[in-house]
Amino acid sequence: QVQPVESGGGLVQAGASLRLSCETSGDVKCIADMAWFRQAPGKERELVATITTGGSTTYVDSVKGRFTISRDNAKNTVYLQMNSLKSEDTAVYYCNSPPGGFPCFGSWGQGTQVTVSS
Repeated sequence: QVQPVESGGGLVQAGASLRLSCETSGDVKCIADMAWFRQAPGKERELVATITTGGSTTYVDSVKGRFTISRDNAKNTVYLQMNSLKSEDTAVYYCNSPPGGFPCFGSWGQGTQVTVSS
């Protein structure tokens, strides 16, 4: 079963930056709209950012101006550049197809933990 593989999380101080990456397990290549989600302790999973195959992007209001989603189709990788991190950004971050998008993956990956200390 094809799964996303997220990486790049860590423990940082408020104001710092991190760059998350999302690759695909195995040799499967799926060029479709992609998204980053996050889930904080005790909260539901939240859609953070989306990117179309053509590069158009959307963001949840709370990260606009601080996060940038991008993709490298040749490398089959999606990125999330996170700047000016805040404690409220602390969560496990996942990538997957956006709601209504073509399902590249059969399941969710392990995610990558981002912890921002204030």
